[in-house]
Amino acid sequence: MSLPEGFISKYTKLLGADAPAFFASYNEPAGAGFRINPLRPNFDQVALPLTDPISYSKWGYRGHVDGNAIDHVSGYVYSQEPSAQVVGAVADAQPGTRVLDLCAAPGGKTTHLASSMANTGLLVANEIHPTRVKVLASNLERFGVRNAIVTNTDPDSLAAVLPEFFDLILVDAPCSGEGMFRKDPDATQYWHEGYAQECADRQREILDAALLMLRPGGKLVYSTCTFAPEEDEQIAAWLVQEHGMVIDPITRTEDMRPGHPEWADGNPDLAGTIRMWPQIQRGEGHFCARLIKPGEPVAAAHTKKKGKKQHQNQSTVSLEQKQLWQDWQANNLATELTGRLVAFGDQLYLQPDGAPKFGKVRVLRPGLHLGTFKKKRFAPSHSLATALNPDDFLCTIAVSDQEYRDYRHGLTISRPEQAGKFHVLLTNQGKGFALGHLVNGTIKNMYPKGLRV
Repeated sequence: MSLPEGFISKYTKLLGADAPAFFASYNEPAGAGFRINPLRPNFDQVALPLTDPISYSKWGYRGHVDGNAIDHVSGYVYSQEPSAQVVGAVADAQPGTRVLDLCAAPGGKTTHLASSMANTGLLVANEIHPTRVKVLASNLERFGVRNAIVTNTDPDSLAAVLPEFFDLILVDAPCSGEGMFRKDPDATQYWHEGYAQECADRQREILDAALLMLRPGGKLVYSTCTFAPEEDEQIAAWLVQEHGMVIDPITRTEDMRPGHPEWADGNPDLAGTIRMWPQIQRGEGHFCARLIKPGEPVAAAHTKKKGKKQHQNQSTVSLEQKQLWQDWQANNLATELTGRLVAFGDQLYLQPDGAPKFGKVRVLRPGLHLGTFKKKRFAPSHSLATALNPDDFLCTIAVSDQEYRDYRHGLTISRPEQAGKFHVLLTNQGKGFALGHLVNGTIKNMYPKGLRV
């Protein structure tokens, strides 16, 4: 591939004797990988071979994913480049904690955080771009994440309503993307010699807001998919110098290399950050730093002030809506979903425990989407098909491979032996992928039109 001359000159100087191997790696194919989903029952029962594990990623393997296969559609696997998986592993989100993924789309790292949290605690996934945030929400839905709230705002607006709220914040920052040149050659068209510094300036703004939301004693994980020291070691050094952050050294595997203190201010602690180089391991380029905010942990107050109107994201359900939901749940589910129900117009959600008030921040998904209120009835959401397991439904219907393809195309399925009128979970290879409305032997199609193929 053709690399910019300025890029070649820059890394020839920085890498010295390692430069030839680095540039030679661009003649190799880009790495591919995936993670299996521990939120699923029998989560390792997938058609993909689990023979090439990624050393630093608990649920990660190398290999290619078919986006139309049942393993992907049902959320049993998530396609993610191998080096990118190091970020979720380094974050090591704990169950029951408050976690923020500040620049979350398309959701690979967010779903990795969710895997570690085991659907407990609170996971806020934010994305500033309106189009990308919809992709993020869709990927969280497919993965079956139940403890997430998806917001669509800028970091400063989020920081204004959530001061010192989170135990862990991940900032996978928008960057110059140098580490993805092999995977996305078109990215070289945007590169110029001042691009890394431009990105670094924006990264500092994002991190300023992130640190306002991190509790004392909390952890910040900062990552990029670039090789640029301006966006990597120099940002980590700035966090230490200007904000008093303390670098928490990352234990390296053979696939990782330490950060370069000499590429920043010479602070030896910068060797506790990590770099992923394409000439070292089968993956693309990544940088990751883990830092601790100084001070003793303090509990932030998030109580409603008297005299203030209740914001939209604290909406509650009416008695009629609650009854419609409870009736549907009793007639269709084998389990009772507990938690705080919130309604936005005719949409019903199950909000995770500890959900804060977001003020005027746009909340795209305030929790698990349960469904829509129609006239005197409740229509369940597709989210239930992927968030719940087959055992959670009173009726599941296994479909053949052909029926699976037909249903995803928008067709109905016939089961003349099935009487009654209720909702069912459709499964293929034992994996739930969609809801259907059974009406006297015909399963009417409920697969979202935006997902049909």
